[in-house]
Amino acid sequence: MKLTGLIAATHTPFDSQAELNLEAISAQAAWLLRNQIRFAFICGSTGESHSLSVGERMQMATRWMDVTRGTELQVIVHVGSNCLRDAAALAEQANALGVAAISALAPSYFKPASVAALIDSMHQIARAAPDLPFYFYDIPVLTNVRLSMPQFLDEAPSRIPNLVGLKFTNEDYASLQTCLAADCGRWDILWGVDESLLAALALGVGGAVGSSYNFAPQVYHRLMAAYHRADLTTARREQLYSVKLIQTIASYGYLPAAKHVMELLDVPVGPARLPLALLSAQQKKSLQANLEELGFFDEASP
Repeated sequence: MKLTGLIAATHTPFDSQAELNLEAISAQAAWLLRNQIRFAFICGSTGESHSLSVGERMQMATRWMDVTRGTELQVIVHVGSNCLRDAAALAEQANALGVAAISALAPSYFKPASVAALIDSMHQIARAAPDLPFYFYDIPVLTNVRLSMPQFLDEAPSRIPNLVGLKFTNEDYASLQTCLAADCGRWDILWGVDESLLAALALGVGGAVGSSYNFAPQVYHRLMAAYHRADLTTARREQLYSVKLIQTIASYGYLPAAKHVMELLDVPVGPARLPLALLSAQQKKSLQANLEELGFFDEASP
């Protein structure tokens, strides 16, 4: 399995009371399709997975599959959890639903202390969905699990036969190169840092999972197209715009502000859920003004 292009790490939609708003998923899916996005990565970091109950995550997976049935949009479900039994239950449901693939990050409270412990942990999850491709989700900036991904890819296949690659949210470019070259290029390494997509493309990455592909997909479509036609001047300009855009949004608290950006685009994903902070009315007004100054509503529109 080798995925190419942009994969949107989608937001979990809430209403004003921070309850699931499953009806909004139709608008999210329609927006992605209108912007030439063909894969949705649901219930990951952007989807506030650790702030959702297992039941809510199952409702999300079911609704996304219902909404996307018969369309070109495919669903990848993040099933990782601090509780491996919960993660296995989510994987089993995803297997029954027939999603495109599953992914899981490492437990981050009690952490695996070795690659062997990480492989044993992911084995418990992946074996619950034997029919699905499995991606390990490496994001040490959030999990603080900092283990060798080349070693993981070398040792995991015997325990995780449905392993197909990594969601690599880790700016260790030497490790990235080693993973891309491992076993004659067998593995699908999906890049996870939007602000340095161009660097990852130059090293051989073909697909990327990111949150800003929700609200600025056209920026990255232009970036990738320019890179593939060897127009590095344009590709660099688009990447710099991405950096400025993400820095602007992050200055308000990235995830709550990014969800408000989706609201400004008429995609009703609602607020973030506690413990993430809400944006004040003044912050929303200021953010919109900053986005207008960046020309965002022209740059990001389909």
